Amino acid sequence: MNVRSALLATLAGAGGDYISGAALAEKLGVSRNAVWKAVKSLEAEGFSISSITSKGYKLNEDNNRLSADLILPLLNTKEIGRNIKVFDEVDSTNNVVRELETEKAPHGTSVVANRQTAGKGRIGRHFVSPPGVGLYLSVLVRPNFDLHFAPMITAATACAAAEAIEELCGSNVMIKWVNDLYMNGKKICGILTEASLGLEMRVLDCATIGIGINVHSIGDLFDAELKKTATSIEDETGIRLDRNRLCAGILNRLEIYLGKISDRSFLREYRERELLTGNMITAVVGTEKLIGEALGIDDNANLIIRLPYGEIKYLSSGEANLCRIVN
Repeated sequence: MNVRSALLATLAGAGGDYISGAALAEKLGVSRNAVWKAVKSLEAEGFSISSITSKGYKLNEDNNRLSADLILPLLNTKEIGRNIKVFDEVDSTNNVVRELETEKAPHGTSVVANRQTAGKGRIGRHFVSPPGVGLYLSVLVRPNFDLHFAPMITAATACAAAEAIEELCGSNVMIKWVNDLYMNGKKICGILTEASLGLEMRVLDCATIGIGINVHSIGDLFDAELKKTATSIEDETGIRLDRNRLCAGILNRLEIYLGKISDRSFLREYRERELLTGNMITAVVGTEKLIGEALGIDDNANLIIRLPYGEIKYLSSGEANLCRIVN
């Protein structure tokens, strides 16, 4: 690790406290002048650092730069996020992870971007990903459970992301089956899982989990039509979250929730947050449009609906598109 990265990680780990130049120099094994130069280099990159002669340096809370050096000190995972790459711009974080997968990247490899030019949504939709306002994160997982558990990856991820957001902003986060997070009736996050099957089509070789969250105020970055259904955490709560802290919180919880898939224990949390149950909904299955009452979530994370004539259907992530609440 170079002096710049080591300094940033040390300041991030100080929890907002000042560290003297002498202490930093001793810890990093460099001169105080090298510390000063590294501080100036970080400031030139856009990091906000305060300095007081009698106290030293501290990393301010108003930084809006995504950095692996700021995320890694906040992780308490064994594997998820430990190999992490942060980019200013990519076409799609899912695409980058899939490229890394072909290079035999390890389980838990994560890619974070400040902007996506071709962000992916479900059913071929585009996920609007403007710079500086969102957290665009993809994680490579190499599961150790059977193939039939694969559809539950998205649902478990939704629980992890909802919990991380809720802890930082204090506002309730709901899950709209199967992959959207909602706050105050509007979407703040979408999740897309892309799976790769083994040669015999009987095992899940790996999966790429993509998470896109609208964190800071969207202002005029979304068009009028999108604003009818989408919002951001800041717009709903007035709280401007640190995207690095949010990223680490999601990765920490993702490792926990992935471990809950085999015994399905995450479903309790999912059902408590799921907002379609008890409502009349519409769903699209292939070319067929269904209207019915959402009865709940079964043990395979399928949505159970009752059609007008009493027929019960179980909609899986592999068969159904996003459901919409009927007003």
